Amino acid sequence: MKDILFAMGPSGSQGGSPFAMLLPIVGMLVIFYLLLIRPQQKRQKQQQQMIDALRKGDRVITTSGIYGTIAGIKDNIIVLTIAENVKVEIMKNSVASLVQKSD
Repeated sequence: MKDILFAMGPSGSQGGSPFAMLLPIVGMLVIFYLLLIRPQQKRQKQQQQMIDALRKGDRVITTSGIYGTIAGIKDNIIVLTIAENVKVEIMKNSVASLVQKSD
């Protein structure tokens, strides 16, 4: 039994610095940030800027796919005209995109 233990070699560290072992993990985190987190933050910032710039008369599409024209804006609520004499109240955050800007 002792012969087998001696044949396996010394137990313990095989050498190398701890920094060298962490380098691939740090590299993966940097790549993860550049490919996933940063673009998502940029999209969120653009979406928020678009929502902040909404004005009465703008034609928008909601996240549920409803097209409408903004009839009024209160704090966090938009009154959206979706048909003649049909108005609905939606949250500002449910506006997906601006279709046509009013002049």
